[in-house]
Amino acid sequence: MLVAVTAGPGGGGALRPLRPDGQPAGPVEQLPDLAGGVATRTGTTDAAGPGGGPATDADAQRGPGVTGGPPRWLWAATGAIYPGLLRAGVRVDRCHDVELTEALLLGHAGRWGEPRSLAAAYARLTGAPVPPDPPTHTAEPPGHGQPALFDDLPAAARVADPLDALCRVYADQQRRVAATERPDRFRLLVAAESAGALVAAEMGATGLPWRADRHDALLTELLGPPSPVGGQPRRLAELSARIAAAFGVRQLHADSPAEVLRAFARAGISLPNTRAWVLRGVDHPAVPLLIQYKELHRIWTAHGWAWRDAWVRDGRFRPEYVPGGVVSGRWATRGGGALQIPKVVRRAAVADPGWTFVVADAAQLEPRVLAAMSGDRRLATAAAAGDLYAALAHDAFGGDRDKAKVALLGAMYGQTGGAAVPALAVLRRNYPVAFEYVEAAARTGESGGLVRSWLGRTCPAAGTVGLADPGVGEPAGDPTPVEPPGAGARARGRFTRNFVIQATAAEWALILLATVRQALAGTAAELVFFQHDEVVVHCPAAQADDVVATLEQCARRATAMLFGDTPVRVPLDVAVVDCYADAA
Repeated sequence: MLVAVTAGPGGGGALRPLRPDGQPAGPVEQLPDLAGGVATRTGTTDAAGPGGGPATDADAQRGPGVTGGPPRWLWAATGAIYPGLLRAGVRVDRCHDVELTEALLLGHAGRWGEPRSLAAAYARLTGAPVPPDPPTHTAEPPGHGQPALFDDLPAAARVADPLDALCRVYADQQRRVAATERPDRFRLLVAAESAGALVAAEMGATGLPWRADRHDALLTELLGPPSPVGGQPRRLAELSARIAAAFGVRQLHADSPAEVLRAFARAGISLPNTRAWVLRGVDHPAVPLLIQYKELHRIWTAHGWAWRDAWVRDGRFRPEYVPGGVVSGRWATRGGGALQIPKVVRRAAVADPGWTFVVADAAQLEPRVLAAMSGDRRLATAAAAGDLYAALAHDAFGGDRDKAKVALLGAMYGQTGGAAVPALAVLRRNYPVAFEYVEAAARTGESGGLVRSWLGRTCPAAGTVGLADPGVGEPAGDPTPVEPPGAGARARGRFTRNFVIQATAAEWALILLATVRQALAGTAAELVFFQHDEVVVHCPAAQADDVVATLEQCARRATAMLFGDTPVRVPLDVAVVDCYADAA
């Protein structure tokens, strides 16, 4: 059953049942208590667990709007309505996110970056002027202050009859999905993207267990006590003074790249920038001090006392994830640095008493994705092994694992010079189908064309930079190559050859999240953190073995859902730990 829902003022709203094609299947119902109305129809609350994921069963493969089972909720944007439901203790099983779907469809049509809100989609559908998307960056961490149950939408996101607009845009999206080259795959992409939005909101609401006392202790250990007047902590101040002395000056702001570059220039050393990899090639007594200073300064500014006060509440770190926030489909966050937490800071992430963390990381995901999507049987056979590079080495590289790894990564990332040349020749000779797959993607990019992931996510046009959401503040260290303005054809080719693999890997991760969410429904275990290819579950210690088995089963299911019958497998590196830092 598909149910369209919109939020109104004062915690109220409206809903309407729909047929799978988006046509009305019943009258509009006005609700004074939207959360209560959704809970009644869903039958799912916090106490009952997170519910199933829409990208985990046969219904998902048929796409949004299927009949049977719990309702699939149709709404404009998960981030605008679901956090309010969660604050009211209501969780849903499935949804269709119009905004995320619109972004996918626009990208597929070669119109990446156009406004994707419900108002914009409705304007395009009706021939009206298309409004820009409203700003989405939040000025403060979610949950601070006293938020309304459902925050009011900015003027640019409003339409006269939002429920009617929602239904009409959904029906139009269904027609556009059906017109794609592989609608079966694209429907799975839409379902997975929408499921990811539910997971993201739920993890933000649940939070990662975080010990403020341990955080304070490790900061004091690393940085010294904080300044009583708001300046740098003691250790940074001492390092700054030592750096200045090494340059023979009385004072130097070590966090100012311009000042540091001028100091090196006075010493007769010309540098392009002050990045750590550049500094490591310089012979000067200030260099080790500067590298140490940069590492500690980043911890202080990104995950120091101010960060803890802003983002840790009630013993939990609660990030605000942005599904699809990067061009590859990987996630970003709005503040909080969730996807860039240094290992040393993770020492503060400690499981509750009697509980533990199960941390699962997909092993060698991207090369395995290449093996599956390219259809190279010989590479797929190697990707059935626990260590793909070792299997390649045994099969074609005379047992040299390092050479096998250089060759495969070189092919995926466009590293075609130097020591990679002879290794790539071996790869091309023994795995020609996989080699040609990435080469074709590179040629398409070099000629100005667009490439797609396995499910149909489309890369931006040449010269497009930035994130899928202009309001996102943290791209999360996503390793997708960023194509600079005016980049040449070869740079574009490197971008597109990696895009097809990394975007497909992001799809695998989304499906994994959805299957884990469904598998944990009704249990005490909590899905609390996600970073690229790594999933963290917080569970009672006595359930850890069951959770490990569940995660491994979900990984197999994700591979089968994405690629069908393939010998490729994606093993998980799993750790059961009481402290998150111990998993690495």
